[in-house]
Amino acid sequence: MDKFIELGQDMVTLWVNYWPRYLVGIRSTLLLAISATIIGCLIGLVCGILNTIPYSPRDPAPKRILLKLIRAVVRIYVEVFRGTPMMLQAVFIFYGLPYFTDQKIMFRGTSGMWLAAIIIVSINTGAYMAESVRGGIISIDPGQTEGAKAIGMNHVQTMTSIILPQALRNIMPQIGNNFIINIKDTSVMFIIGFIEFFGQHRNIVGNNNMFFQSAAIEMIGYLCMTLIASLLLRWVERRMDGSDSYELVQADQLTMAAGTYSHPNRGTPFDEHSKEYQDRVSEGLKQRNGSTRGER
Repeated sequence: MDKFIELGQDMVTLWVNYWPRYLVGIRSTLLLAISATIIGCLIGLVCGILNTIPYSPRDPAPKRILLKLIRAVVRIYVEVFRGTPMMLQAVFIFYGLPYFTDQKIMFRGTSGMWLAAIIIVSINTGAYMAESVRGGIISIDPGQTEGAKAIGMNHVQTMTSIILPQALRNIMPQIGNNFIINIKDTSVMFIIGFIEFFGQHRNIVGNNNMFFQSAAIEMIGYLCMTLIASLLLRWVERRMDGSDSYELVQADQLTMAAGTYSHPNRGTPFDEHSKEYQDRVSEGLKQRNGSTRGER
């Protein structure tokens, strides 16, 4: 128990002395995670749509070749950036571009560091989102696409008006998951010198050697950010779902005209136990009996 009390006192001391630097790190982490997630979702959306454009053997050869080439490029991009660590991707982008361009492309200063970090996290997120978008699109019932074609809608209209709105709701949990992952994975940007929440922790520890105490503050900070993000994303999902209470239509003129409606007290017109059916049978018997007597 004494150790926990001592740990708490050291954490309070660190926070009192360095809270502005911790808050700057939190701000940088959130800005990088939000911007990279948005850009990554756009990249994934484009890749997912390009990867699901349909074609058939009857289509012209240039169209089929172009779509196959696009799918191959998207597949290579997805497999490379999903199959390698983000830390190594950061090294290759930040140090590799200047190397292959003879220092013509370099990330200089604070703005260059921000640009490099956003590019790295966005491309990595886009690779994961590409497969999520593709899965969301193919999860929609093919009958909806066929119905859209039947009423004269082209592929672009079908995607924008029917498929994508439903696919977006289906992949919303994955978007939130990638955002939470980005909040944590921005910590690897220290490899290129980008200072965010974890980078501030490393600098503060260099001043006082209180590594574990500062790491405890970091853990609480990351946990708070991810919990708040989870709550906000669940709220967004509920807003997208709409209201839970729906009023069912009790009377439809077309259905009633077809004779298939159900009266709450009398049942359907074809129910042998309903009053309506019995009255109709009785009326028919009366008419038949009357006509028979007249003929006699």
